[in-house]
Amino acid sequence: MVLASCLLLALGAFLVFAQTGPLMSAIQPRYNTAKRNLIESAQAMPAESYSYRLTPEQRSFGEWIEHNVGMNYNLCSQGLGQPAPRTATLSPTDKDALVKAITASFQYCDALFLNTTDEKALAPLNVDGRKVYPVNVMIGLLASWNAHYGNIVGYLRTKGIVPPSTARARKK
Repeated sequence: MVLASCLLLALGAFLVFAQTGPLMSAIQPRYNTAKRNLIESAQAMPAESYSYRLTPEQRSFGEWIEHNVGMNYNLCSQGLGQPAPRTATLSPTDKDALVKAITASFQYCDALFLNTTDEKALAPLNVDGRKVYPVNVMIGLLASWNAHYGNIVGYLRTKGIVPPSTARARKK
């Protein structure tokens, strides 16, 4: 029984790896983590704190979420070789709308991160007359999301909220 279970797990891992390849197998888990961190952060911050700024010069918490929404649509569309979809204007203080918007923007990005093979990730696309490689877009987004999450963690902590990644690590 144990051997059969191990063989099924190995076969499943092989099939996933065979479908995506080593490049996307490395990128996809990082995408899922960044996506989860940002959506859960948007959910965790109370609505009355969406206008909160660490300093007057910095974005408000809601502006960070709004910024990520716009970035997701603009850059994921480039990686897909499509024009960016039109989106509604958001208020940086409307928690409900921003949580829905960041969730929807990541659902849009799923087409790039979860449905791209290694071959497609490395194939150039023509975006506004310039050559764009989806893998460059994906790596840039991962770096930006992690940097933005790092900023957002400061907002959460100063409001006494445990960041989502820390909360998950504590549960283990």
